[in-house]
Amino acid sequence: MNEIVKTTNLTKRYKGAAAVSGLNMSVKEGRIYGFLGPNGAGKTTTLKMLLSLVRPTAGEIEIMGRRMNAENRIEILRGIGSLIESPSFYGHLTGEENLKILQTLLGVPKRNIDKVLRIVRLENQRGKKASAYSLGMKQRLGLAGALLSFPKLLILDEPTNGLDPSGIQEMRGLIKSLPKEYGMTVIVSSHLLSEIDQTAEDVGIISNGRMMYQGALDDLHRVDETKSLEEIFLDLTERERSL
Repeated sequence: MNEIVKTTNLTKRYKGAAAVSGLNMSVKEGRIYGFLGPNGAGKTTTLKMLLSLVRPTAGEIEIMGRRMNAENRIEILRGIGSLIESPSFYGHLTGEENLKILQTLLGVPKRNIDKVLRIVRLENQRGKKASAYSLGMKQRLGLAGALLSFPKLLILDEPTNGLDPSGIQEMRGLIKSLPKEYGMTVIVSSHLLSEIDQTAEDVGIISNGRMMYQGALDDLHRVDETKSLEEIFLDLTERERSL
């Protein structure tokens, strides 16, 4: 199976301190990759480097078979959709009007707006001002924006943050449908192990900027079948802290 994302010794330092250190990440095409780690582990920094929002201190990034550099960065990014941190919208505009702005900037067909609104189940709320959206609706609108170009790769950072249980369940269902129905590869970052356990096929566990485990989720469960994913996760992250 082809790798859609591969990093080699990816490193980011801030004033000498390593936020990400020698990270080798491998994401297989057409699958959901859960990126796990405690708060402050380096998840968001890693994802921002993949999106060229943060410049690496060292290492390489390869996306869709191409090593990312200054010359091809924009072209590669056109094939990526993302939802990083809380989505921001113009509150005085409707959900549909906000998507029209993105659609124009991305240069994608207007019909994509109807498609993504159906996917995220906001077609009946398209005419409501974004300021009147609930937190869950705003997250879904953010996901709609990330899907507008129907990218090959979708990167989601803590997409269930602040959602109630029903909102979390709905977001989980949406994410799980994307590879099969639209051929997308999804990287989803979270500190909620239960969500990744119910969503992802492969996982990468990061602690203090270092990759502690990477592979199929089923294989991780086989590490110790007497332990829950949470217990295995704590073992791995505690082991790194003790090094």
